[in-house]
Amino acid sequence: MKIKSILVSQPEPTSARSPYKDLAEKNHLKIDFRPFIQVEGISSKDFRKERIQILDHTAVIFTSRTAIDHFFRIAQELRITVPDSMKYFCISEATAFYLQKYIVYRKRKIFYGNGRFADLVDILKKHKDEKYIIPLSDIHKAEIPELLDKAKLKYTKAVMYRTVSSDLSDLKDVNYDILVFFSPSGIKSLLQNFPDFKQNDTKIATFGPSTAKAVREAGLKLDIEAPVPDAPSMTMALEKYVKEFNNKK
Repeated sequence: MKIKSILVSQPEPTSARSPYKDLAEKNHLKIDFRPFIQVEGISSKDFRKERIQILDHTAVIFTSRTAIDHFFRIAQELRITVPDSMKYFCISEATAFYLQKYIVYRKRKIFYGNGRFADLVDILKKHKDEKYIIPLSDIHKAEIPELLDKAKLKYTKAVMYRTVSSDLSDLKDVNYDILVFFSPSGIKSLLQNFPDFKQNDTKIATFGPSTAKAVREAGLKLDIEAPVPDAPSMTMALEKYVKEFNNKK
């Protein structure tokens, strides 16, 4: 049997020419997209239980657009007016521009990095006297608090949204040759939705070491791992594997 179908556990790319579209056309593959996880905002009532006072802080660190949405949602629900003096530190320029949805961009103090949290911390260290608040999901990268602690910055982690498993019951009788995962939460969702899941001949592909670790800890076989030196992207790793596998048959 040749590999003919792939399920990617993420939303479908919005760009007209995504690498997945090229992968499908060049290798005659059927590629579907389905998010295995989704984000839910925590209620203002639950946020109050964290005993965090937003206005005790002088700056906000944003790691994503989702964090921006939930920060301003919570502020609105708690009837908090975020002062004009609040500073914003964003993971990337695109994330910073998204702030325009909520504030008058040109009138605020906004700083941004190049997409890597470690590089953003270098910017934060130049503003050591700020009291930072960082809106996060209940599941977040361990490097975030680790790097902030190492830099000896004053910050508060504020859980404002959570990652939950999507309902995948409609996929029960749908079979794919490869399942692609990008987070441990995706593996958790697979096993929550299908507790009797048997891998059999299904190949599993992962991006990032934490996702690969989650596959192995779940007792599943990992067939495709990215990034690796000769395949820095998920689509490159998939293409390499598919070509080698299908040419053997």
